[in-house]
Amino acid sequence: MDESDKRKESFKSGFAAIVGRPNAGKSTLLNYLAKEKVAIISDKPQTTRHTIRAILNLENAQIIFVDTPGLHKPKDSLGEHMNKSVRNALRDVDAVIFMVDASQVIGSGDLYIANELALLNTPKIIVLSKIDKLEPGDIEVQLEIAKQLGKFDEIIPLSAATGQNVEVLVEKMNEMLPEGPQYYPPDMKTDQPERVIVAEFIREKALLLTREEVPHSIAVEVQEMKPRKDGEIVDIFATIFVERESQKGILIGKGGRVLKEIGSKARADIEHLLGSHIFLDLRVRVKKDWRKEERYIKQFGYTE
Repeated sequence: MDESDKRKESFKSGFAAIVGRPNAGKSTLLNYLAKEKVAIISDKPQTTRHTIRAILNLENAQIIFVDTPGLHKPKDSLGEHMNKSVRNALRDVDAVIFMVDASQVIGSGDLYIANELALLNTPKIIVLSKIDKLEPGDIEVQLEIAKQLGKFDEIIPLSAATGQNVEVLVEKMNEMLPEGPQYYPPDMKTDQPERVIVAEFIREKALLLTREEVPHSIAVEVQEMKPRKDGEIVDIFATIFVERESQKGILIGKGGRVLKEIGSKARADIEHLLGSHIFLDLRVRVKKDWRKEERYIKQFGYTE
């Protein structure tokens, strides 16, 4: 067998964790890589609560990108679980992508994460994200600051919103991966169960339409999801949970206006995901201080 045949037969695969502060652009990058919406996006901190995997299939490689909640100083049991899920993800990957928001001041929060990553022997790349929001001269300044965060194998400025330099990141990741098996079927984009993604799509729209203290208090549980006998419509019954009666009133809105808008906006994403029309039944319930209760954190699937 000559060298060209060996190259054709060799297959590389591995897992790459995407870590960073809340709102660093991790979920935007994940969706771009998956070429499909698998992670929700919001300008609210700590939007991502689950560890989400997006599967990128190349000619001779499969890269599984693992999106993680933003590392932060936890204020409750939910925050502690989110940080734990990040650290668990870091233990089991072949490479780490550390996303630093170039449109913000690179500061103590980034240094805190960089110091945690310094303890790992895993190959590491800094991604300077959101460069579409900067002038070229500002990108150079941020690159110099990012270099001070520690020892990394590569620093790549990119924009997941425009796709600029994302291919450079993919090429570098491919170089770092070991030879390995194809873990997932070639047509698979994520290993997230549909029910979990549906719940997240609903939560995303609730985040979009609420403010102040309400977003952090929102959890969504899909109780039932089943196709009708004719197969043309999927019935979905879901509940949005909050921690206060006042938050319930905000989510429902006058005459149910806000809840109807949440359902309407979520419906488009869910129908695209499932490939069929849906009937969405949304309710709002109060579970007082659920973020402090282990049983509710487990009920809503926020444990790893």
